[in-house]
Amino acid sequence: MPLRELASVRLVASFGAGGVLYLTPMVFHQVDFSASAVGLGLALAALAGTIGRFVSGALLDQGRSCGVPVLLAALSGCIGDSCLLAAHELQGYIIGQLFLGLAGGLYWPAVELAVPLCSDPLPSARGYALVRSADACGVAAGTLCGSLLAAAGILRGVYWIDIASIGVLAALLLHRPLPRAVNSRESGLGAIPLRRWLPDLLPMLGLAVVATSIPALMQSALPLDLVRGGLQREAQPESLSALLIGLQLGLLMLIQWPVGQHLAKRPVAHGLALSLLSFSGGTLLLALSALSSQGVALVAIALTLVALGEAAFLPTATEAVVELSPQGHGGLAMALFSQCFALSSFAAPLLAGVLLDGDGHGVSVWLLTALFCSLCLLLIRPIQRRSLARSTQASWGKGSVPYSQSS
Repeated sequence: MPLRELASVRLVASFGAGGVLYLTPMVFHQVDFSASAVGLGLALAALAGTIGRFVSGALLDQGRSCGVPVLLAALSGCIGDSCLLAAHELQGYIIGQLFLGLAGGLYWPAVELAVPLCSDPLPSARGYALVRSADACGVAAGTLCGSLLAAAGILRGVYWIDIASIGVLAALLLHRPLPRAVNSRESGLGAIPLRRWLPDLLPMLGLAVVATSIPALMQSALPLDLVRGGLQREAQPESLSALLIGLQLGLLMLIQWPVGQHLAKRPVAHGLALSLLSFSGGTLLLALSALSSQGVALVAIALTLVALGEAAFLPTATEAVVELSPQGHGGLAMALFSQCFALSSFAAPLLAGVLLDGDGHGVSVWLLTALFCSLCLLLIRPIQRRSLARSTQASWGKGSVPYSQSS
């Protein structure tokens, strides 16, 4: 079944990337990089990802195989890992992050657009629930492996794990290529001007910029906040900090499938509201954890809420983009959606690094994040209204509407 093969590809890719994404800040904390320097590297990676996403979207909308951008991502990721393995100065770190950011930009639009192409005859919402479960499983396993490497004092081994995973990923794609994307001419609808369908996506894109800052902060600010300590919360050993993050990702792995299945039967507004409320509560508890000597317990509870928020947001948001984008333009729509990850990954670590260096703790970072997540609840009603309107249009048939859903 094509969907299972796609899930296998994403499982392998996420396993390698898990330790790299979440533990790189700790690797370079060991060589005395400041939080601002770590944040700068992550921000520049996000900037490189912007280029990769548009390249990936353009290739897909030309009708290329979804595997082409993924193989390009594998090459870029291998170069980035090699640079970070040898890096002890800021220049090497930044070069490695640029290649990893480019890899992420090439990878995500392709594997997200491949889901509805591989899901038929299943609803694409269930397909997204399955592949997000594979993502969560891979990231959790990769991060837990990284925590074991941290305990053994060889944390840079996460880059070797990623290189090995990239090799397996390339072999899978060459053995069983991913399907071709549909271009606008094949859809029979022609090229639709961006101005006709982008306004429907804007509320979703605005919400996504804020929501996708949460994984970025989990990868950048949280590891540094844990190893530095809070106002009353003591600094945690790197091995325990990595284990806490790994346990959160393990919980995400366990709940991703049931949460995704539950929300697949409901309008996208339900999943978006649940995710934003969970993110708000989780980040508020992270802020409060700095004020208590027993703050590690609050961190554990907070990460449980964050895991629930991620499980609700990731498949639901992608399905919302599918519903609101025209057939034959899915590559560009996914590229724009992925740019939200790039934008938040650029701004969030940079701002968080400045605040962490200035305050010496993460209280202001988490309070600001909770506030913005709460404000984004106001965007759910416009998204729900436009999604329902598009569903009504689709039910009239392709011949009477300007464009149809890609699901």
